[in-house]
Amino acid sequence: MPRTVTTRIGEAEVSIITDGATSFTPDLFPTTDPARIEELLQAAGAGEIATNFNAVLIRHADRVILADAGPRDLFGPSCGFLHEGLAELGVSPGQVDTLLATHLHPDHVAGMITADGAAVFPNATLHVAQADRDFWSEDANFQGALSGIADWAKLAQAVLAAYGDRLAPLPEGAEIAPGLSGFALPGHTPGHFGWRLDSGDASLIHVGDIVHAPTLQVADPEVAISFDLDMDQARSARKRLMDQLASDGTLFTGGHFLHPAFNRLVRAGQGYALEPGAG
Repeated sequence: MPRTVTTRIGEAEVSIITDGATSFTPDLFPTTDPARIEELLQAAGAGEIATNFNAVLIRHADRVILADAGPRDLFGPSCGFLHEGLAELGVSPGQVDTLLATHLHPDHVAGMITADGAAVFPNATLHVAQADRDFWSEDANFQGALSGIADWAKLAQAVLAAYGDRLAPLPEGAEIAPGLSGFALPGHTPGHFGWRLDSGDASLIHVGDIVHAPTLQVADPEVAISFDLDMDQARSARKRLMDQLASDGTLFTGGHFLHPAFNRLVRAGQGYALEPGAG
């Protein structure tokens, strides 16, 4: 099956690479009544809480930019297809000159390093928000944490070490590359951010991880996932950005939308619905 879908944003060529997929269990949404989850699934005609792990390749103005890099082999055989996707697009790791990490969770950065901690993209500068870099670098933040979270921190630190002299802090609103800038979406992690690409008269917004389970959280933005460090702040970011997207109709994508993952947002009842936007 194809691992990628590509569209044009002005002069830019933008490709979603599906690194893999899985499904969530209802207990990962601890503030939502299981009956509400079942109601949302039935309304969507869905039998499971499906999610994808997406990376985005942008080719624009002689730049080759990779936003997020998937979980590599950490989540089993259903994931780890980033390199197949890059090959499908005719891009080698050495051609990537810019990396973005919307945040330092393993499903977004594990693919940036090998299992032994070497940088996969030898010529790329890694852009990450200073707040995320600071948070994941401080071991004291994870004393007494569940072992899995401590392992996430070790992975984040390994990624930061691998790109040490090629790390670039990301100030909010700063231009990363021509037409490409980031914006803060704190809550999921302290430095979690989205980005916006503008080229010609076209735009694309990447919403990071404000949505993990499209079937649940698009129809009902109140639904929060346990991966959010601050559920209330993440919920506020999700509601604010989804209201904006529904109002202005901008094409968008994100880390966990299902294939083809280019969408527009429309209001539906108390929540929203996705309309395929490209691909």
